Amino acid sequence: MAEPVSQNAPEDDPDRSEEDKPRLSRSEERGGSRRRRAKPAKKRSFWKELPILLVIALVLTILIQTFLAKVFMIPSGSMEATLHGCPGCTGDRILVDRVTYDFTEPSPGDVIVFKGPPAWINNEIPPQESGNIIVRGLRGLGSLVGFAPPDERDFVKRVIAVGGQTVQCCDPQGRMIVDGKALDEPYIYWDDPSNQQQKTFEPVKVPAGTVWVQGDNRNNSDDSRFQGGGGVNGAVPVDNIIGKARIIVLPPSRWGGITDHNPQESAQPVALGAPAWQSGIPLGAGVAAAWPVLFLGRKLKSGMRRAAGRKR
Repeated sequence: MAEPVSQNAPEDDPDRSEEDKPRLSRSEERGGSRRRRAKPAKKRSFWKELPILLVIALVLTILIQTFLAKVFMIPSGSMEATLHGCPGCTGDRILVDRVTYDFTEPSPGDVIVFKGPPAWINNEIPPQESGNIIVRGLRGLGSLVGFAPPDERDFVKRVIAVGGQTVQCCDPQGRMIVDGKALDEPYIYWDDPSNQQQKTFEPVKVPAGTVWVQGDNRNNSDDSRFQGGGGVNGAVPVDNIIGKARIIVLPPSRWGGITDHNPQESAQPVALGAPAWQSGIPLGAGVAAAWPVLFLGRKLKSGMRRAAGRKR
């Protein structure tokens, strides 16, 4: 007796005839054919991806340098020897922190980059721009990443005093004075070792919301002592500060942090006034004048006694 065929036999049963197998629709057949013919997607060529990568890198660079940190080139020697910018040498490229002063105030000893206030730039000749748009574009791009000099109206100096403090120069030893104390400034550089005397000026009270800045190359720096005619006009508004100089990034031989030694931390009280020998003049004059006064007093007293004796 023949064994009955199960109605639920699998579709791929080899014993089933072609007529017994279910037929696929044409759409299903086409879909299967496509799946069999499908090939892996080709990867995009490196040379096609390169422009996209460059654009992304440029955008990220602009964002980082606008909001977080920016590279600046030191174009002059006013901050020697802390920062190199001497003629004929490779100027330092420094990384400037643009975030710090969003949360803190500038402190004495900080090396800062700032936009020159009107008193600093009104008498300066603006930098000459090339008429070639390509040259201007390349210069702007180089400035953006620190490989070309920045706008000459940006400056780098060290904070000496902050708003509300009184600054002047100098004590008998030639040291800067803030609030009656002589500063400790180991970073000062003298381009002429035989001339280590700073330019003197009368006391200046730094206006609130500003800082008093000077270059480390003390006798070769146009700073708060001179800009705007000196005095309160030479102070820099805190709002003009771009950021704090943190690191020398180029050249490789100069890699390292930038000192922010606080000159007021170890400042020493100093007695202001005339030199000691001048202070002794009034005393000497008083002693010299005492003898004639004493002599005249005795003569006058003796004369009065004689006059009194005659009357008797």
